[in-house]
Amino acid sequence: MKELLRTNDPTVIAFAKALLEGEHIDCFEMDVHMSVLEGSIGVLPRRLMVRDSDHFRASAVMKDNDIPVEG
Repeated sequence: MKELLRTNDPTVIAFAKALLEGEHIDCFEMDVHMSVLEGSIGVLPRRLMVRDSDHFRASAVMKDNDIPVEG
């Protein structure tokens, strides 16, 4: 799996996941429960991961919707 997106903003993650689901690209959100460790202050970013084979297509979807992608 490759990292597609890293952000502290949960609305960006939700929007990105909806866009990817609309394109039938599977994704997995990591670091969701890190708020337990940080005290729910939103310091630690969440990551959105996709399959290596879907990364190029997923990156294109994110760029078309003005969402900055990692790598």
